[in-house]
Amino acid sequence: MLAWLASHLALIMFLSMFVFIFMGYPVAFIMGGLALIFALLGSWLGTFNLIGMSDIVLRMWGGVANDPVLASIPMFIFMGAILERSGSAKAMLDATEVLLKWCPGALAVSVMVMGTILAAPIGVVGAAVITLSVIALPQMLAAGYDKRLAIGTIASAGTLGILIPPAIMLVVMAEMLATSAGNLFLAAIMPGFLLSGLYLLYILAVAIFKKGATPKLPPGYGPQTRSAFWWTLWKGLFPMTALLVIVLGSIFAGWATPTESGAVGVLGSMFIAALNGRLKLKVMTEAIYSSCRANGLVFMVFLGATGFSYVFRVLGGDELMLSTLAYFGIDTKWEMLTFIMVLVFLLGFPFEWIEICLIVLPVFGPILAKFDFSDHIGNNAALMTWFGALVAVNLQTAFMTPPFGATLFYMKGTVPPGVTMTDVFKAMYPFVALQVVGLILCIWLPDITLWLPRLAGFLP
Repeated sequence: MLAWLASHLALIMFLSMFVFIFMGYPVAFIMGGLALIFALLGSWLGTFNLIGMSDIVLRMWGGVANDPVLASIPMFIFMGAILERSGSAKAMLDATEVLLKWCPGALAVSVMVMGTILAAPIGVVGAAVITLSVIALPQMLAAGYDKRLAIGTIASAGTLGILIPPAIMLVVMAEMLATSAGNLFLAAIMPGFLLSGLYLLYILAVAIFKKGATPKLPPGYGPQTRSAFWWTLWKGLFPMTALLVIVLGSIFAGWATPTESGAVGVLGSMFIAALNGRLKLKVMTEAIYSSCRANGLVFMVFLGATGFSYVFRVLGGDELMLSTLAYFGIDTKWEMLTFIMVLVFLLGFPFEWIEICLIVLPVFGPILAKFDFSDHIGNNAALMTWFGALVAVNLQTAFMTPPFGATLFYMKGTVPPGVTMTDVFKAMYPFVALQVVGLILCIWLPDITLWLPRLAGFLP
């Protein structure tokens, strides 16, 4: 009995996470608590050395507290808080909604368009999701939108940050696949816009066929004269457009890294608040308070997830995933590709993107390179670029897949108290399904990913 328990600890730990999450306990404490409990249980059964607990502390420091990517999140949270309280971000959303008020579900469509634009300058999923959530979620809920549609719209729009360059994940993937980061940047642009288009189609379908989910705008909504219309657009779009140009321009001009652009964004948001006459002590105090609270919630989850992930892997969690899929066998190139895509999707449940890349890319990249896909993609020299883009799209799915996708925790840290983790989970399902459709299209039609790199002359 004890031998069976020792060999199945990883499976029991994984299933326990599901049970406690759906019982409604705080996610950070569930993962941190399970890490401690199963570490002690593994030590008793001889499958875990307690000295490894010191590694968890090092991983928390090196992988969370000292991570330059995660270090940008507080700045972007602060930027979003300032923009929300200064009224600038809301003005941009209102102006976009005025332009699109003829659309069914105009507010949700505006949020998706705004999120797609924000994905490029922000470039970090957590920052994009949190910024959009702070800016748009209260307005969508106040307007009477279905809370799951609102959460799913914001989460999916924010998660586009891993696909639309500059995205730090793409740089890491390019290094692991020994391919050009520029190629991978270009290859990821069209899939990013494809997914954005699929999300918009879904939002429009919900607005048309489920009337109560997206309340219509009143007939007198927005400016009624031409001069008022143009003033609304100028006031709403120009300051935020200028901020996006500053943040994005600081990256491409070489003045700031994507991480440092968060600080540039804070400075720009403060300048916009000053122009609007809203840079006051009360506004800044409220922005700092809400930023600290959101940061505490987000990073507590990260720390718990770090402990859970480490103990799960030491107990054989990654071998459990690999052996489960390897049982089905691999004979052809399409079976290998399918195997890898399913593996990445399943690993998205317990792991972060960096761990998935470390598990999958170094192991399966060279194996896949031995297969000839030239009859499908035109030239095998483009294989690693195409494969990297597919993994990036799949990893976006992993970001949103319940119960362990990182986007879920970003959202939970910013949603109002009345929104439960179960609501967040259920909000993701239709958008995850659309991501799977987008992934299938990128596999079936490789020109979606390879057209831009070939147009730029980087690929034959």
